[in-house]
Amino acid sequence: KGKVWDNADEAVKDIQSGSLLLSAGFGLCGTAETIIEAMQRRPELKDLTGCSNNAGDGVYGLAPLVKSGQIKKMILSYVGTNKNLQNAYLAGQVALELSPQGTIAERLRAAAAGMPGFFTRTGAGTLVETGGIPQLFSKKEEGKKQEVLVPGVRKDVQEFDGKRYLFEPALHGDVGILRAWKADKAGNCVFRYTTRAFAGLVARASKLTIVEAENIVEIGEIKPMDIDLPGIYVDRIVPATVEKKIELLTVRDESEPEDQGAQSDSSASSTSTTASQKSAAYERRVKIAKRAARELKDGYYCNLGVGMPVMAANYLAPGTNVWLQSENGILGMGPYPTKDQVDADVINAGKETVTLVPGASVFDSSESFGMIRGGHIDVSILGAMEVSQNGDLANFMIPGKLVKGMGGAMDLVSNPDQTKIIVVTDHVDKYGKSKIKAQCDLPLTGVRVISRIITDLAVFDVDREKGGLTLVELADGVTLEEVKEKTACDFKVAPTL
Repeated sequence: KGKVWDNADEAVKDIQSGSLLLSAGFGLCGTAETIIEAMQRRPELKDLTGCSNNAGDGVYGLAPLVKSGQIKKMILSYVGTNKNLQNAYLAGQVALELSPQGTIAERLRAAAAGMPGFFTRTGAGTLVETGGIPQLFSKKEEGKKQEVLVPGVRKDVQEFDGKRYLFEPALHGDVGILRAWKADKAGNCVFRYTTRAFAGLVARASKLTIVEAENIVEIGEIKPMDIDLPGIYVDRIVPATVEKKIELLTVRDESEPEDQGAQSDSSASSTSTTASQKSAAYERRVKIAKRAARELKDGYYCNLGVGMPVMAANYLAPGTNVWLQSENGILGMGPYPTKDQVDADVINAGKETVTLVPGASVFDSSESFGMIRGGHIDVSILGAMEVSQNGDLANFMIPGKLVKGMGGAMDLVSNPDQTKIIVVTDHVDKYGKSKIKAQCDLPLTGVRVISRIITDLAVFDVDREKGGLTLVELADGVTLEEVKEKTACDFKVAPTL
């Protein structure tokens, strides 16, 4: 019959209930929507375990299979804005295994390479190590306390060169689904831009790989040097008939210069706040972003988190050029596109449409997180829910309330000796409580990883070795007494302040 099938319905007919389904894509970029719809048309297909970076936006991606109850468990790094999945998890209706983004990528790569797993510093000292994030709760019932039915998986730990490493097992899929820009009849595939993220990894780690292709061509029409995925990893090819999706269409006005308005702070656009509150919040964020921009030196390779961190790129000093890395597979990320520049296959880590600068490169998630964990990034700037006086960071969940997921954050802070970790945050939360504490109360993203904290009131340096903060700058109009009053731990004051 060959590898080319007439349609997705035929290609998914023999997928078995209980299968481990690996799904490529980042956000909705590169997801196999045609195949997912075909699987949804098989209601008898149940008890699936889905593995993807995230489970869609609540409407597309793997979301339909979660909503239909066909997926009973998700292995993913980021729940994000998918409130349906978050609420289903908290209500005990679906199981979640939260795993760092780079760890998922490497577990897939290990499976494809015939390796049992690998050791990583990502997640060391956090609930990922101890198995402290429950996978499944009992069903939520009025007047009854929920119980943990399936706890998280405790990791084996070993020390190398005096540092803790977690063992992460390979992740073998029964079925892998992905979308390609072009595939020939031998199964060779070409991926466009950031659709590379998990596509090749999923294909290589699966027993049965089904590709939906936007263009199916004859053997020989794809030049050998243009092939991203050799046909040996592909079993079935179907035409992609569902239009590709854009999760967050983000554009800039054509009148804006390319170096202005490059990235925005989406967290300042909540409809639940008044205009004056939004304005004040935005001004604080701009203030913090401008200070953070001074940390980015000419020629640096930088990873800037979504929201406030990425705003720093708007305020670089004249003559300063940096290379922005986005963990979904870009080195050389540019500003938001104009309307006529929008490309659904070019998105950033926040799932927003972006552009690429001259000299940019694109790659898969294994390459991206090797770049990150290997310490090749000069500076990483992240947001925070809480930070501690010893450099601990908490920014991915509030137990029982908010399950955002760690995404790539745990990987980004996993090598703080080589990559300088800077946190930008409001000094206090919306209730006036300090976000800088002696110890974090929320689950940790990283232990002793932060080197500098920048808030709307001050700048602190962190002694990651001995512990403790040193106040090195005060914002304009801010007094030392105010900082002391609003900081929930002791700190030293730099003699030069």
